[in-house]
Amino acid sequence: MNRRQLLKYASLGVLSAVGTGWPSMGQPGRAQSTSPSPSPTPASNALTVQWLGHTAFLFSGGGRRVLVNPFRNLGCTAGYRPPKVGADLVLISSRLLDEGATDGLPGSPRLLYEPGAYQLGSESIQGIRTDHDLEGGRRFGINVVWVWSQAGLRIVHLGGAAAPITMEQQILIGRPDLLLLPVGGGPKAYGPEAAKATMDRLNPRLVIPTHYLTEAAGQGCELVEVDRFLSLVDPAIVDRAGGDTLQLTRESLPETGTRVKVLSYRF
Repeated sequence: MNRRQLLKYASLGVLSAVGTGWPSMGQPGRAQSTSPSPSPTPASNALTVQWLGHTAFLFSGGGRRVLVNPFRNLGCTAGYRPPKVGADLVLISSRLLDEGATDGLPGSPRLLYEPGAYQLGSESIQGIRTDHDLEGGRRFGINVVWVWSQAGLRIVHLGGAAAPITMEQQILIGRPDLLLLPVGGGPKAYGPEAAKATMDRLNPRLVIPTHYLTEAAGQGCELVEVDRFLSLVDPAIVDRAGGDTLQLTRESLPETGTRVKVLSYRF
């Protein structure tokens, strides 16, 4: 793809009008969940991020709830609680069941699962196609990197990216305020070294590691623990949260450099 084609894609893309706007969240706070951990009531300009296990997250803020990568309980996700939470929009990175199982979700959320540029009212969402393995997608197909803005923050969820980010993809991604980064390796996502290289290239303000080995893993899980990634990172930039949820505002993020926030799943 040359630069002219890239700019055309970025401005037009596979533009899809998904309704006339976002549904209202109603009462502020976390959507109903099977997770026992409480979620703070978000400030009007704050983004609440809740880790639901593996690469599944719920983003609440700006009058909307976005759920990314709900899963079925098997393999590396066997011991997590099913992420059956209410959302206005569901984004999935692939059709694999550990990051693309939408059965049983409450309500009638809108669903996006293919690469392209989508318009929801005045908001745009970019789905960028990448390979889900190091064999050109021949083993596990494509992965969709999701890029959107919510509560004033640019969010990039890399899903199960495995191939290095190209220059064209980097231009579309831009600099993330928040980067959800797979770090645990296996055959279909970045391992620790590739994750560190991707973090350095994208230069996000905040990184939340995803897709790594936890006590939820069942038989056949090939991931490694998050500490393997953290050993490659300056310890001074790493914070370990005491729970699965945090609130972010633009003012809370560093203007220069990168910080890493490790969330804690409440088993």
